Amino acid sequence: MAIDWFPLWLSLRVAALSTAVALLLGLWLAWLLARRPFRGRDVVSAAVTLPLVLPPTVLGYYLLVLLGRNSPLGEFYEWVFGQPLVFTWQAAVVAALLHSAPLLIQSARAALETVDASFERAARTLGASEWKVFWRVSLPLAWKPVLAATALAFARSLGDFGITIMVAGNIPGRTQTLSVAIYDAVEAGDGALARTLVLVISAIALAILWFANRLARTTFTFTSGQAQR
Repeated sequence: MAIDWFPLWLSLRVAALSTAVALLLGLWLAWLLARRPFRGRDVVSAAVTLPLVLPPTVLGYYLLVLLGRNSPLGEFYEWVFGQPLVFTWQAAVVAALLHSAPLLIQSARAALETVDASFERAARTLGASEWKVFWRVSLPLAWKPVLAATALAFARSLGDFGITIMVAGNIPGRTQTLSVAIYDAVEAGDGALARTLVLVISAIALAILWFANRLARTTFTFTSGQAQR
């Protein structure tokens, strides 16, 4: 049986790009929520968490309205790149980002909140800017749980289905990700292909979860050791 591995490579590329964007934007937002009290922080936190509880079809509909050809963002994208955003692999990246970023942000926020604030205050008294405090004090002390959260976000991006199929579609060789290919194989009655793809994505997800759990256990051991001192 010849298997088209394009959905796997596309899924890995989409997950990698969406996780990178989520990490860059999410770390800043996580630090803001963890360390900077401001008016409306609870509203922002709720908005960040909202994609975790809304049905994927609702999130997909929001993206279609926001990024469609008749929307300002959709028109701007088409003007810059010469093609619409929806029903492209780039739209799959946006879908995976919306699906995974809340998990990364909330997990990174929790990790940053565990950092002893006295270290950050000491760095500020020595003249360090907030940028240096974050990169040289806060993040190094929380990097393991943040990395674990990043791994979980990658796994979540890899398995997205509902949002992806609404904004990127199911175009073989162009936008068909691994989860969509599994659905397609089941619909077509190709049980052998479906089982193979299911085993592949399950093995990848298992490896990612093993890695994240090892990081979490190492972090807990380190924290307990520091507390005993």
